[in-house]
Amino acid sequence: MGAVLNPLAYIASRWTPSPRIVQRAAFAALLMSVAIVVTGGAVRLTGSGLGCDTWPKCTDDSLIVTQEQGFHGAVEFTNRMLTYVLCAAVGWGIVAARSAKPWRRSLTRLGWTQFFLVMGNAVLGGITVLTGLNPYSVAGHFLLATSLIAVTTITWQRTREGDDAPRPRVPGPVRRLSWALIVTTVVLIAAGTVVTGSGPHAGDRSEIKRMPFDWSATAHVHAVSAWLVCALAVAMWLVLRVVDAPVDTRARARDLLIVLLAQGAIGYVQYFTHVPEALVAAHMLGSCLVWIAVLRVALSLRERTEDPLAAPAPALDDAKLSTV
Repeated sequence: MGAVLNPLAYIASRWTPSPRIVQRAAFAALLMSVAIVVTGGAVRLTGSGLGCDTWPKCTDDSLIVTQEQGFHGAVEFTNRMLTYVLCAAVGWGIVAARSAKPWRRSLTRLGWTQFFLVMGNAVLGGITVLTGLNPYSVAGHFLLATSLIAVTTITWQRTREGDDAPRPRVPGPVRRLSWALIVTTVVLIAAGTVVTGSGPHAGDRSEIKRMPFDWSATAHVHAVSAWLVCALAVAMWLVLRVVDAPVDTRARARDLLIVLLAQGAIGYVQYFTHVPEALVAAHMLGSCLVWIAVLRVALSLRERTEDPLAAPAPALDDAKLSTV
């Protein structure tokens, strides 16, 4: 009876995953959260956005794709099925976090946050189909997926830390610079959804309403945002060297610069080559990687005890330093 009332506690009483398993479960959720964005882009770029006629079924009479729906139906249905794989990855993370000894409620809560984001985005995806790929709904769908990537990235980091209070590794101004970098990246990603919503890839072969903005103008705004993010990333890399930040923190800043340079190159090439589908798909993957790299820089600016059972390290003497 107890297993029925609380299956997670029942599993936890009989299974203790190693820290490595918990970390792998968290990484699997992160990997799938990126994969669902990329495959969602494939749906859009192949014009398969309405490959399934309705939601949650694929047609009014069939739960799965039918032969009559052809290639576009298969692409759309495959993306829907990957949502279940994502749910399985998130579920594995929740079970692993709940079963770990000692039980860390923080990891379990992060896992449930992922679950509710996935469920909310699944519903929003259904609304997107039922509204004929409304561009604003499509943009919200992508932004929720970006939020999921943020939570899975934080969860992955937290599996390698303890639960004591975070301690700063750099001075306060550097940490404020990281917040500016995060906010600017959010603006960049949001501007990217407007470029997509007003651009040529509507997601379906039929006439679909687009956002009423000039595509070239929105692309230029997006480019300006990208340059601002690059400037902040360069500033972060330089400042971290000046303050003699830990080696791993400087490595995260270097990785961010590499990803940004690759993403910027793809963005400009796709603009001047009239937005070919393959480069748009690469740009969507790059957007995910930039977001992850920005978050990893911010998370590397503070530390917790690596082992939850280890004694906490002494706090820094500078009272002006605040925690992340």
